[in-house]
Amino acid sequence: MPRPRALLAMSPSLPAQLFDERRRARLEHLVDLVRPDAVAALDASAGDIADVEVLITGWNAPRLTAEVLDRMPKLRVVVHAAGTVKTFVTDEVFARDVRVTSVADANAVPVAEYTFAAILFGAKRARPLAEWYRAHRTTRDVTGVHWLGTYGITIGVIGASRTGRRVIALLQSLDVAVQVHDPYCTPAEAAELGVTLVELDDLLATSHVVSVNAPATPETRHMLDARRIALMRDGTVLVNTARGSLIDHEALLPHLVSGRLDAVLDVATPEPPPSDSPLYDLPNVLFTPHIAGALGNEVGRLGHAAVDELAAYLDGRPMPGEVLAERLRHLA
Repeated sequence: MPRPRALLAMSPSLPAQLFDERRRARLEHLVDLVRPDAVAALDASAGDIADVEVLITGWNAPRLTAEVLDRMPKLRVVVHAAGTVKTFVTDEVFARDVRVTSVADANAVPVAEYTFAAILFGAKRARPLAEWYRAHRTTRDVTGVHWLGTYGITIGVIGASRTGRRVIALLQSLDVAVQVHDPYCTPAEAAELGVTLVELDDLLATSHVVSVNAPATPETRHMLDARRIALMRDGTVLVNTARGSLIDHEALLPHLVSGRLDAVLDVATPEPPPSDSPLYDLPNVLFTPHIAGALGNEVGRLGHAAVDELAAYLDGRPMPGEVLAERLRHLA
């Protein structure tokens, strides 16, 4: 059987990170690439793409408009070697019965690992105590610390998402109680995850650590607003590895500046914040430049998963990461 024609549509430098020699060989065994390099645009510069059946996308993938799809009448599947497809997949894709799959689950692995580490370091007050140590250079002093360590605490996870569920699984190794807020999580699913399902206000008021793992949608914008941030108990550690838009940072800042709350923030709005933002300098805030997702050698996991998705499609098997049109609205 002839191999289907395929095209890489992503940042030109990305294929080398996604596909090492072995993964590239497997990819080329499955499909016939119309060109060896990746294209950042699907216009005339991409050449003749009329016979492309498989589109392999990644970061900075070109938007799949009706005009673009007209140039690829044989397109049957989009395999996205990254997380969200909402930045480039349009309704027109599904209208033409083109299937879409994503390796968002693979990208959730490093995010969950980072979140778990952030919870541990946040609960141990690693950032503020390290700053105190640097300033005083003497025996530690934990006087005035609200609480310290994970033993016996309650951790609230906002969002039983791909990442949220992986975080929950990692938290099973700790002596903690885990509660979750997610409007789409059923009591049966919560029981299977081994967590308590609660309303968001209750989660904020009763958790020692709050981990934000919900998708960024119009409904979740500023879900942690001034009223809800005020519900958090003194000494709460807020961890956000999802999207900055879920938190009203102007409302959050006074609580961080006063020291009432600690935070581990990997994202913000805007990103990056202005150079004079207090977030960069607060001793009780560990502020990192959006590094929780796949970076460096972790990108190879995405390439591996993308080739697996492609193989499943070509074999006629279900694609674990398939994105259905009716679920797109609720995805990150």
